[in-house]
Amino acid sequence: MTSKTETIRHKIARLAVRRPWLTLAVALMITAFFAVGLSRIEVRTIFSDLFPKHHPFVKTYKDHPNFGNPLTISLMVKRVDGKDIYNADTQKKIWDLSRDVDLVPGVDHDQIVSIATEKARYTVLTADGIYSNPILDEKPPVTPAELKEIKRRVNESPSVRTFLVSQDGTAAIINATFIERLVDYGVAFDAVQGLVAKYSDANHEIHVAGWPTLTGWVYHFGAQTTTIFAVTLILMFAFLLLAMRNAAGVLTPILVSALSAIWGFGFVGWIHDPIEPLLMVVPLLLIARSFSHSVQATERYYELLAEVGDKRKAAELSLAVMIAPGTLGIFTDVCGLLLVAIAPIPALERFAAFTGFWALMLIPTSVILTPVFLALLPAPRNLEKLVGEGHSSGLIHRLLNRALTRLSSLSVGKNAKWTAMAFVVVTAVSIALVTQIQVGNPVEGSNLLKEDSEFNTAVRAINQDFPGVMTLEIIFEGKQGRIVRQSETLTTMRHLQYCLEGKAHPPTATLSFADYAPEANRLFNGGHPKWSPLDRSDAAAAAASSALMLGTSPAAYSHVADFEQKNATVSVWYANNKQATVDAALQDARACLKEVGTEHPTFRIRLASGSIALQQSINDTIDKYQWYILAGLNVVIAIGCSLAYRSVVAAMILLVPVNLANMMLTAYMVLGGLGLDVNSLPILSIGIGVGIDYGIYQLSRICEEYRGAQDIGEAIRRALLTCGKAILFTSLLMTIGILPWHFMSDLKFLSDMGLLLVVVMAINMILALVLVPLLVFLIKPKFISSEHHFLSESVEGLLDTPEHAAAEAKLIAQAT
Repeated sequence: MTSKTETIRHKIARLAVRRPWLTLAVALMITAFFAVGLSRIEVRTIFSDLFPKHHPFVKTYKDHPNFGNPLTISLMVKRVDGKDIYNADTQKKIWDLSRDVDLVPGVDHDQIVSIATEKARYTVLTADGIYSNPILDEKPPVTPAELKEIKRRVNESPSVRTFLVSQDGTAAIINATFIERLVDYGVAFDAVQGLVAKYSDANHEIHVAGWPTLTGWVYHFGAQTTTIFAVTLILMFAFLLLAMRNAAGVLTPILVSALSAIWGFGFVGWIHDPIEPLLMVVPLLLIARSFSHSVQATERYYELLAEVGDKRKAAELSLAVMIAPGTLGIFTDVCGLLLVAIAPIPALERFAAFTGFWALMLIPTSVILTPVFLALLPAPRNLEKLVGEGHSSGLIHRLLNRALTRLSSLSVGKNAKWTAMAFVVVTAVSIALVTQIQVGNPVEGSNLLKEDSEFNTAVRAINQDFPGVMTLEIIFEGKQGRIVRQSETLTTMRHLQYCLEGKAHPPTATLSFADYAPEANRLFNGGHPKWSPLDRSDAAAAAASSALMLGTSPAAYSHVADFEQKNATVSVWYANNKQATVDAALQDARACLKEVGTEHPTFRIRLASGSIALQQSINDTIDKYQWYILAGLNVVIAIGCSLAYRSVVAAMILLVPVNLANMMLTAYMVLGGLGLDVNSLPILSIGIGVGIDYGIYQLSRICEEYRGAQDIGEAIRRALLTCGKAILFTSLLMTIGILPWHFMSDLKFLSDMGLLLVVVMAINMILALVLVPLLVFLIKPKFISSEHHFLSESVEGLLDTPEHAAAEAKLIAQAT
């Protein structure tokens, strides 16, 4: 074997392993550099970075951030003893809570709304004029007469009765909006939860919902990550110790994984990019991938050590043989992660850079440093139990060998056709289920948390007593003049609201400036109900607007019109934020906009802003770009593997299980009720990388074994009992490490992802151990006998070198 690529690989192996202390010193210097960056790591959420940069809904939100601002929390004070809120105790709670929430760090002091703030107003007509006054006076009501008066004011103020006090009078809402650049979600969450504890009692429940609260719960439960991570490492260490029972086999995967983690986290610290808390499960998977590559190399080292008898020579040979498939497998991991950045969501772009770099660093750590550590650590004394067959091997290895022997019978001989038919059936079922995958949120509230969590309980409670916690904002953007003083604007708003309310899936409530104008017009004209309808003239609209603003600040109506009255919104509430509800809401909104028109002489109508629109912007992007990412990864794998094996057939053999694994994983998500969203998309991407790694290792070993056996069936059997054992072992190791996430995390997303990753491991392991050999057996490709592709170098070829002959002569001389 004298090809250029083989010589390069042999030189790299010789350079790294024959001077192990020098190699280790260089690695430690690099580690020290990245370790400095560890102190600069930030794990936090940047709200605006969660949304696609170029989506029209996001552009609308950024142009008009005050309308339906998603950074709003809703605190509901609920009387639970059968009484209503019109009593001194409850009114004082609402009053005090409205003021205490204004002290929470990061809150916008101008955006606190409840019946105890000046934004909640009622309008009264007297002999002296028209006055717009706060619902509550300068102190909470105490006497029966004061409480009765407050109840009358609420009942005579339609918007307050709909949005701030429940229809049965047993609950009241306090809304507080945060300023993104000032809010620390963890601090704000702790402060609000302190208020919940302070004001809750036997007669009152305090429920809190809203996106800042959801993020706070993610931070709160994210604190469990350290404990779960520690359990993960302990279990993986214990399994390694039980299986390997030697220092080299146990310490090497741990050391190289620790180095890769320092390099990965240190890199993100140096570039000052915060890490999204929900994506912290991916670094865990990268550590597991580091374990996987290291164990693959370690298992090969054992085989070679048993053959050559010298630990440094065995380490050198294992690096020379494993560097090609290991690098190719990691290359596909890196591409899978970097391709996530195709989706134009800043949080995913940062994630792709962080995890892509970390995955790339697995080449110098897991691939190159593994043999270096093995060369430095003592040679295992239980080598025969690690590589022996039958009773000469250890218990775990005997069990693995038995399982692999049975699996090998499924891919060759007369059983092959039945196995192929089984995979055809699995593929058909998976395709049928894949079409049912739901992009977006499948539950009321958030699928990040458990159904009975405080947050989801709060969402359901608020949705039951009020129009809802999420809005769709349809923006009226002015071209000229103060549009809320123009008749066409108010007429169009009313037309749009009537259209939406008449649809098959009507909203629970709508609100616009046009809802306030008729009442103002009635009072302005003496109070008789016949004056409620506005004349279709700008003069009537302007008069009603002036009457509405008389004696109050335009800020009191900032939820429906901006301070200059140039822009306005129609706010639309729905019963929940399930994806089916969101889809119906947007479909109806588009139909109604087509009816009323979007371009008018003095204004245009833009769809849309608010929580519902922003949720949909993410879903649209994920739904679109998941296919781009999958297609891009297929192209990368096809090109990379075709060049490495010098065979398009080889690429196809690897792509079949990769795509089948993706379909099976998606089918599992459908069956498990998991939606595809911005958090689960990276898991699917890296899951593909796991599968291609296993496939590359397995296919390369089949090629190597075939040159010795010259029989496909025998080559498959040998490959399964060697490389296949490493794949099965690493899959079990990663499963044992990841499974605790499912049982220990109170954050449903991490719990679901823990189980999802276990399924990823199982699917890819089965496909690598059964489907890849099956395809090789059925196709009988020519490339498996080729000695000229990038992954063709065998141990025999490396042993047949002048360097090896000289080393053997030296050993013989020493023995003599």
